[in-house]
Amino acid sequence: MFFDQENECMDREDLKQLQLERLQSTVHRVYRNVPFYRKKFDELGIDPDDFTSLDDVRKLPFTTKADLRENYPYGLFAVPLREVVRIHASSGTTGMPTVVGYTKNDLKTWSHLVARNLVAAGITKDDVIQIAHNYGLFTGAFGLHYGAEKIGASVIPISIENPKKQIKIMQDYKTTTLVCTPSYALLIAETIVDMGINPNFFSLKLGIFGAEPWSEAMRKEIQEKLKIKAIDIYGLSEIMGPGVAGECEYQCGLHVNEDHLLIEIIDPQTLEPLPVGEFGELVITTLTKEAFPLLRYRTRDLTRIIPESCKCGRTLIRLDRIKGRTDDMIIIKGIKVFPSQIEEILFDIQGIEPHYQIVIERKGFVDELTVLVEASEELFFDEMRKQQEFINLVKERLMSELDIPLNVKLVEKKSLERFEGKAKRVIDKRTY
Repeated sequence: MFFDQENECMDREDLKQLQLERLQSTVHRVYRNVPFYRKKFDELGIDPDDFTSLDDVRKLPFTTKADLRENYPYGLFAVPLREVVRIHASSGTTGMPTVVGYTKNDLKTWSHLVARNLVAAGITKDDVIQIAHNYGLFTGAFGLHYGAEKIGASVIPISIENPKKQIKIMQDYKTTTLVCTPSYALLIAETIVDMGINPNFFSLKLGIFGAEPWSEAMRKEIQEKLKIKAIDIYGLSEIMGPGVAGECEYQCGLHVNEDHLLIEIIDPQTLEPLPVGEFGELVITTLTKEAFPLLRYRTRDLTRIIPESCKCGRTLIRLDRIKGRTDDMIIIKGIKVFPSQIEEILFDIQGIEPHYQIVIERKGFVDELTVLVEASEELFFDEMRKQQEFINLVKERLMSELDIPLNVKLVEKKSLERFEGKAKRVIDKRTY
């Protein structure tokens, strides 16, 4: 199914020409209207008239989250505040929040692009969509809400509520699509089991999940427990929120809305572009944003471009699922590991519940990594010898595949904290 087939299936050469024209317009606009970028251009000797190909994007400076925070709250806006009709912000959990603005046209574009992703996932006007993201300054809930309404679907804006209330609403309102973080979907699935409800009695058929990295193994777990198809979407507040990219029904990569966004994959250390197919840091330039355009924004998210075409017929390039973030990367004895790699291995081991946590501590001059895993009740209350055998099995599996030293500790089922928003997988207790 298509929401905007003309643009989703555009000839690649025509798309590149459209991207170039929009890039040229954006470069001129930010130079004229954003003092931050004008100063950068002047320092680097960049002439907005010099952009004649898409490769010229590499002349532009990168924009980072630090730049956004240093220009808090409105320093990077490209229009007067009277033209901004919506303001959102990041949570600010790691520092000062980043503030983004939208004009009326920005909101129309945002709704349109989210609608594209939702239709690609299989949503129609006949669906009932339960949005269990937090409604507030966070962009996720509102973006998905307006995208769903653009299609004509029925929206239940339940926001963050306890899982039992979510389940009650699903049952009574005949919800067909659940929208939340993947970790929260697992918590809902776990609660359904605890309540003794057969998931086959729900009208639920689809889940739209994002806002945190998740593995293919977690997708399988969610699909089996909720009896649905689980679709990955990608967005970030600084760019627009959801609507950057999303999977189609074939679940084989995130289609990027390239007519509105120009993407690059770079080596996060050298900042040089990487060949198509190699994993690196995703960099995004907005091409049509009016209130808050960004040039070469370093997302810190690690992914790759999938070179093969998709059988759905869309010509928009696809990104692989987000592997992790450069700032989530764990380095133990010089070896780099991402939580998603640990998750993938754990979810494949029988007897482990789909909840885990990684704890890093410094003992003397040595970093120690411990993986806390919830064990099934049968295993946890089994004799000590069998528990130790299982711990050794998990430890050997992790160490052989990750090639790092680590410890494994079994904990009781439901003893690890559950999260209604983004899951906190890594607890770093090191002091520097």
